[in-house]
Amino acid sequence: LQDETSILDLNNAYLMKYVADIISTVEFNYSGELLATGDKGGRVVIFQREQESKNRLLSRGEYNVYSTFQSHEPEFDYLKSLEIEEKINKIRWLPQQNAAHFLLSANDKTIKLWKISERDKRAEGYNLKDEDGRLRDPFRITTLRVPVLMPMDLMVEASPRRIFANAHTYHINSISVNSDYETYLSADDLRINLWHLEITDRSFNIVDIKPANMEELTEVITAAECHPHQCNVFVYSSSKGTIRLCDMRAAALCDRHSKFFEEPEDPSSRSFFSEIISSISDVKFSHSGRYMMTRDYLSVKVWDLNMENRPVETYQVHEYLRSKFAIMTGSYNNFFRMFDRNTRRDITLEASRENSKPRAMLKPRKVCTGGKRKKDEISVDSLDFNKKILHTAWHPKENVIAVAATNNLYIFQDKIN
Repeated sequence: LQDETSILDLNNAYLMKYVADIISTVEFNYSGELLATGDKGGRVVIFQREQESKNRLLSRGEYNVYSTFQSHEPEFDYLKSLEIEEKINKIRWLPQQNAAHFLLSANDKTIKLWKISERDKRAEGYNLKDEDGRLRDPFRITTLRVPVLMPMDLMVEASPRRIFANAHTYHINSISVNSDYETYLSADDLRINLWHLEITDRSFNIVDIKPANMEELTEVITAAECHPHQCNVFVYSSSKGTIRLCDMRAAALCDRHSKFFEEPEDPSSRSFFSEIISSISDVKFSHSGRYMMTRDYLSVKVWDLNMENRPVETYQVHEYLRSKFAIMTGSYNNFFRMFDRNTRRDITLEASRENSKPRAMLKPRKVCTGGKRKKDEISVDSLDFNKKILHTAWHPKENVIAVAATNNLYIFQDKIN
């Protein structure tokens, strides 16, 4: 019995470690040289892109571990008897202003601002302390000396600079840095707050959809995003499949939207699952700020900010359930889909260790929905719905993508000639 208990404890420990390693968010920095991932164990792992050299011409697409640090710890809210997980929900980088890098990381309740800096020199020759850091006896100090900087092995340090807490009753689902680079948004199920990066003890509530009677609640906020160029404009999506664009110049509390984006539903296709599959899980602006992309359960839609009644483009993601890549999104069985906006063609690829050897070409995967299955096709009945791509990121300037599949991170790049 003791041996069986020990084995059970080992299995539980392994399972907890496996769960903690599951990647929960992926984000490139503004230059694309750094890639940050957050996991369910509250850790942030930063990868740095290899610099191209004459000896290693093909190494430029490779990312190696640059820094790892524990961002959040599990907590317990005794007033609400609620356990707060350490899982990292979102990571957002700030534009680099000096030699250091800054990023925001958020779990369900708390947002932290981290400084990532390098140190390759250390000061030696202090007057008041020895080289090991111990304070010297003042009576033993008979001469003054000037400390000097000595070279040392490169060390990357992550230090928390700000902690933004106690502002969200519900779970934080989004953070978005504003284009003024001084403020940012944080959103939970019912509220959106505006923060200043230098002020941690208060924030401004700019959206509040909580009804006086919670039984009258019909929708929740699912994502929020700042406009890339206009610091007064932001959008947020809802579980009803709608997107609201708000202008902070109109009122301090944006309870009235400036624009309302919704595609009318075809009554003939309405079903019991219509409201569930229409819920928008994420919204992103294009680099120009003219368009925005939304993801619901079955499709990716591209909206023109000047046209509210319908999207300009719609890409079906799970069509089997119901080249110049421009749009990427995840699917089941560790599949992810790529869509070419010009040719309207799409391709299904798989993120797995079996077919992802370094420098290997990914082969398109096809799903057979019925009839006779071809040799290279996979039956829809054999899809593993426990394996799903939930977090992806696209390099801001090049065809390099990062795909998180549970506790594995895959980095793919366009074919190198």
